Amino acid sequence: MLALTVNFRVKPEDADSFRAAILANAASSLENEPGCYVFDVCELAGGEFFLYEVYENAAAIDFHRASAHFAKFDSASAPWITDKKIGCYEVVKNRIGQKRPS
Repeated sequence: MLALTVNFRVKPEDADSFRAAILANAASSLENEPGCYVFDVCELAGGEFFLYEVYENAAAIDFHRASAHFAKFDSASAPWITDKKIGCYEVVKNRIGQKRPS
């Protein structure tokens, strides 16, 4: 499993629009992508957002990035974003009490 982290800095005046768009993207990812196991959206006041996503493998991340809902989010949100940092990590241990998907 792979954990994808994304840190966004968004123009404060666009935070509400960004929040709505990322929440729609997260919901579509969880509903329509069998390899997407977690899609957490976190927000810090002032236009900072942090995403924590868990995917089955690199192919599942590629599937996500090729999806229509991601393309819609990516294009709509581009003018709102002032900074974006992405990390990709191998999941060594998942959440306590949860089994790894088989």
